[in-house]
Amino acid sequence: MPAEPNPQIAYLDGLPASAADLAPLAFAGYAHFTAMQVRDGRIRGLDLHLSRLRSASAALFGAALSDEQVRRQLRTALQAGPGDLSLTATVYSPEGEFTAHGTGTPRLLIRTGPPSSGPGGPLSLQAVQHERVLPAIKHVGEIAKTWYLRQAVAQGFDDAAFVDRQGRLSEGSIWNLAFWDGEAVVWPVAEMLTGTTMGIVRRQLDRLGIAQRTREIRLADLPSLSGAAVMNSWTPGVPARRIGPVAIADAPEFLALLHRAHRAEPAVAP
Repeated sequence: MPAEPNPQIAYLDGLPASAADLAPLAFAGYAHFTAMQVRDGRIRGLDLHLSRLRSASAALFGAALSDEQVRRQLRTALQAGPGDLSLTATVYSPEGEFTAHGTGTPRLLIRTGPPSSGPGGPLSLQAVQHERVLPAIKHVGEIAKTWYLRQAVAQGFDDAAFVDRQGRLSEGSIWNLAFWDGEAVVWPVAEMLTGTTMGIVRRQLDRLGIAQRTREIRLADLPSLSGAAVMNSWTPGVPARRIGPVAIADAPEFLALLHRAHRAEPAVAP
């Protein structure tokens, strides 16, 4: 029988990456990335991933790979693996960290692994005061996210949710937060990363005619809400049963709505 395609591969600038290629990246902390789930060789929200890479590269490096360059390298990586994958595309500067100027063309590392659909939940989230540096950019080297995750688990929670200096809930360690007020999906207002799955869900909720609102949400506001969920590239919705000291009601209709919106997004080949 022919061997199954390997789900774990790494490509650098469109070519298979060697150990020598990858060794410098062990200390490359000035980089950004996007993560996605691939099913049957197709990706939901590809335009959002491409936009994220463009804008973050412009901000960090002053230059960006073209969409077609990224798509071509995605196609090369996907052709080498099975149809269902987890994929991370990381863009970094060849000058590395601790350099005053970067003049080279950014490089693209694509890494794949087995597919994932995330935890089933419901999750209990410890509320911790934390604000990410450059929160609008999905960048690497964020030790705080793992630190707070592990601290939360050590204290009996499943993960962490961040509260900013104004007392507003912003995001989770690797999650966006979404809430339900019984009539509309409520998105928190704070400095945060706008996730690609969040972007998919929001535009599909619009197409489905589902009401959405944005507002500042503090721990004291949670008892007035009817449901909460977290989402990321793994999944459009995992229920949250508690944030900090506040228990949150089950809202299966809310979770079903988030998943319905995500399924409505067409998956496309790169």
